[in-house]
Amino acid sequence: MIDFLSSIYLWIKAFHVMAVISWMAGLFYLPRLFVYHASARDNGECAETFPVMERKLYRYIMQPAMIASWIAGLLMIAVIGFSDIWLHVKLTMVILLTVYHFWLGRMVVRFARGENDKPEKFYRMINEIPTLLMIVIVIMVIVKPF
Repeated sequence: MIDFLSSIYLWIKAFHVMAVISWMAGLFYLPRLFVYHASARDNGECAETFPVMERKLYRYIMQPAMIASWIAGLLMIAVIGFSDIWLHVKLTMVILLTVYHFWLGRMVVRFARGENDKPEKFYRMINEIPTLLMIVIVIMVIVKPF
């Protein structure tokens, strides 16, 4: 039974890693689209193209990847338990990443409505948020300092 559980755990972990890679790719790319969108305010063709790209990235790639990441992550926690401090820190960072994800979703809606009031520099700066959270998450998972 233990070998079977170990095998299932590894499959869940592999699925989790694939989902996280997809999610992170979207978290890095969507703010970059916002940079381009914010700088192309007066271009009619871009004004029509960017909202479609942003919506599709968010809805069809980022949302499913985030949900899959959470499901696989929670399944792994169910198997290994939730007692280690590194896991608490990692989960806190993932919650912050999720809040950032939904905040980006609000920005997708604002851009689609033509309500963006932020300059492209703002989006360049917020593009660093997932990088910082990812650094902490990877250190927690690989190094397990606590």
